[in-house]
Amino acid sequence: MSALFTLHPEAVGTIRADSKAAILEQLAQRFAGVYGLDPAMVLERIEERERLGSTGFGRGVAIPHARLGEISRPVAVFMRLASPVGFDAADDLPVDLVFGLLSPEQAGAAHLHALAAISRMMRDERMHEALSQAASDEAIYALLSNVIDRDAA
Repeated sequence: MSALFTLHPEAVGTIRADSKAAILEQLAQRFAGVYGLDPAMVLERIEERERLGSTGFGRGVAIPHARLGEISRPVAVFMRLASPVGFDAADDLPVDLVFGLLSPEQAGAAHLHALAAISRMMRDERMHEALSQAASDEAIYALLSNVIDRDAA
């Protein structure tokens, strides 16, 4: 079985942002740069989804997501924030881990499976701690790719 979504090493990074809007902007830019997408379109779709309700998942995690016609399989971006930022999360806590997901327009089940896998990963206390404490973006990517590969096996 293949992974539920693609996560390239360049799609992982630590960022500085001072608002939810700045986080979403940087997320769109990262998706655009890594996966060759139009940043304005990505931002528009993510903001459209965000208006339906915050993707602030709780416990310092946000999972902004959307669907796009321009891609053929789900792709992800992971950003650790240098300092927590308010995100209108369900538990009112600021976020410092942001896991973005884009899926093809018609990928209903695939999108939901990928979101569920990300949600499980982010709910795991040891993983959450390891991602928060990782020494580098490379270490974060290694942690995430190990889980993604394991889940695909």
